[in-house]
Amino acid sequence: MTEFAILLGGDVTPTPRLARQLEGRRTIAADSGMRHANQLDLTPELWTGDFDSVGETMRESFPGVPREVFPAEKDMTDGEIAVEAALQRGARSLLLLGAFGGPRPDHAFLHMAMALRLAEQGLEVTLTSGEQEGVPLLPGQRAFDYASGTLFSVVGFTPLSGLTLTGAKWPLDRHEVDFGSSLTLSNEVAGTLHAGLAQGRALLIANLGMEVG
Repeated sequence: MTEFAILLGGDVTPTPRLARQLEGRRTIAADSGMRHANQLDLTPELWTGDFDSVGETMRESFPGVPREVFPAEKDMTDGEIAVEAALQRGARSLLLLGAFGGPRPDHAFLHMAMALRLAEQGLEVTLTSGEQEGVPLLPGQRAFDYASGTLFSVVGFTPLSGLTLTGAKWPLDRHEVDFGSSLTLSNEVAGTLHAGLAQGRALLIANLGMEVG
């Protein structure tokens, strides 16, 4: 499986888990996401975007990285351009670094919606800041490797039908969750977390820096 990491403009905190996730991945930087390259010891194979958030010092710091420069007035974000570049190179697994936080909450919301769209197309997608991780939930079953005590939420992007959570402090069994409900916020891992969904689209967001007890 061809695996890529996309450096986005949000927050990133280096962690041992993030270092493991990056092993063997090719890397593409989107605009100011390039600032994460040094702290993560990465050399992207491409730096793309309109470069409107990149100062001269940063430009001069990576002279050997190939660039694709787009006009500021365009119909795609820099992050989406970087993702498309990865897909053109055969990506089937995407780690979106810097997908949360930063000065543009609208971009963060887009990254979440984009992750769901890509997952529906059959890609493996994880959003991360190092301390926070988001994974698409679509109809089916999946398991997670989060430590007991990790706080997590299931954020529905549609009404959810048949939501099952096991290995959680507050389990659910084929539950119906209305769109916009807070029922599935602030749960806690208790064992091996499994999630199942019959219908709908959601994002499971784990706060890796927050454990209870």
